[in-house]
Amino acid sequence: MERKRPELLIPASSLEVLKTAVVFGADAVYIGGEAFGLRAKAKNFSMEDMREGIAFAHAHGAKVHVTVNILAHNDDLPGVEEYLKELKELKPDALIIADPAIFELAKEICPEIERHISTQANNTNYGTYLFWWKQGAKRVVSARELSLKEIREIRERIPEKMEIESFIHGAMCISYSGRCLLSNYFTGRDANQGACTHPCRWKYAVVEETRPGEYMPVYENERGTYIFNSKDLCMIEHIPEMIDAGIDSFKIEGRMKTALYVATVARTYRKAIDDYLEDPEKYEANMPWYLDQIKDCTYRQFTTGFYFGKPDETSQIYDNNTYIKEYTYLGIIGGEKDGLYRIEQRNKFSVGETIEIMKPDGRNVEVTVGKILDEEGKEMESAPHPRQVLYVDLAGKAERYDILRRAEN
Repeated sequence: MERKRPELLIPASSLEVLKTAVVFGADAVYIGGEAFGLRAKAKNFSMEDMREGIAFAHAHGAKVHVTVNILAHNDDLPGVEEYLKELKELKPDALIIADPAIFELAKEICPEIERHISTQANNTNYGTYLFWWKQGAKRVVSARELSLKEIREIRERIPEKMEIESFIHGAMCISYSGRCLLSNYFTGRDANQGACTHPCRWKYAVVEETRPGEYMPVYENERGTYIFNSKDLCMIEHIPEMIDAGIDSFKIEGRMKTALYVATVARTYRKAIDDYLEDPEKYEANMPWYLDQIKDCTYRQFTTGFYFGKPDETSQIYDNNTYIKEYTYLGIIGGEKDGLYRIEQRNKFSVGETIEIMKPDGRNVEVTVGKILDEEGKEMESAPHPRQVLYVDLAGKAERYDILRRAEN
């Protein structure tokens, strides 16, 4: 039986990252505008950037989904209405929505754009899926608390044309379907309005009521306790089970991540999906490569989340809140001039240093930096200033949209 090819859906925080995601293998990209999305701290897209990003994606055969997934208050609705009118003109492929009021506005203002239901809407059963289908939703994003067994049952009980989108990789929220009040309580910044400060990543101690000021740490080990903190989801080893469950779209989390992270996960999952559909034995044989590559970007320890049942504390709770960093992101190749490659530098590197060129086809090419020039043509020994435009001698080994990185181990 021919296996259905799932969509690979990649996050993008900026126009540059959107282009990277598409070049490195995304079938679709999801982005946020400057308002009404749940990643207020992400750079997000101006209308002009969104227009250019949609045109770029469509020219490369990819789709763009736009998040409008805040849980709206009264004061938000007039602005949402105007925003949807603007999106109607831009013609993205789908809107990701959590709030029924916003869903109704979208259905009224831009009915020609697909409406997808955000995981934030707590989509935990087939009845909920059927409800949204009857309202006109094309796709529902499954709650992260669902097992593959539950998703398989949902697939069996909903129309064939209705789509299921599920997370396959990225950070996990400790709250049920992301509905967290900690950030708002502690800092006045509402996670459900897009302003989460991630208090689940903070370090906590216990205070006994009659002993104010005495902080008693509860140690899991010598590094401390992070009682709300989860490992990151990674299902690279379980693509067959994800496909067999009837999931139509594999979603990567991370709309605040760098181009290096996006390129790494997009390229790795693209190859893993394609290899499995071509030949399951090829997929199994290449597993060491996938696992090695996925660790080349910043990550926490990994878990399979809830997909195989409720996780125990050893597979879910993490004992630290820091990322492991194997590579440093240096920049993206923007073009070529007189044998030198243009980049907008992101981290310091120097002449004579060995770095890697990361290519969309899976190759990682080592190269020694031969020369660095600034925009005026002045030679430099190193590139210490973030966002500085430079022209770099890479021995002719790079192409536009390749990623430059440096190993840190």
